[in-house]
Amino acid sequence: MELPAVNLKAILLVHWLLTTWGCIVFSGPYAWANFSILALGVWAVAQRDSVDAISMFLGGLMATIFLDIVHISIFYPQKDLSDTKRFGSGMAILSLLLKPLSCCLIYHMYRERGGELQLQAGFFGPARERSAYQTIDSSEVPTDPFASPEGRGPVAQGY
Repeated sequence: MELPAVNLKAILLVHWLLTTWGCIVFSGPYAWANFSILALGVWAVAQRDSVDAISMFLGGLMATIFLDIVHISIFYPQKDLSDTKRFGSGMAILSLLLKPLSCCLIYHMYRERGGELQLQAGFFGPARERSAYQTIDSSEVPTDPFASPEGRGPVAQGY
């Protein structure tokens, strides 16, 4: 299934706007959690090729789904529900409802950047091995850095 091409900046703008309006009613931890994750999204926009930036933003966005559910369910205003509080609560709930869709779109962007789902202690890992080291069970024979270019054995090194 081909997902529509959605810009990461558009996702950030929508969630920033909804979070700002949600902060009319829910402040404190709600604002800190959501705005810090949106800062990770700005990092993902700035680092267009970084798998780490987009994976941190995706993981944080998934975490805020749970945090928003808890925060809204505990601090939802029960009494004196004015139009302003109703609007702010509605925008926080709308942001919460859009987050799973945003996660799907961001996961698609994560895959485009070269990321693969690797479960390592419950977190996303890097897609490729970027290390210059060889594993012990490698079938390739490492070259000897002290061998002479002609292949006649070690080169005598003077100090």
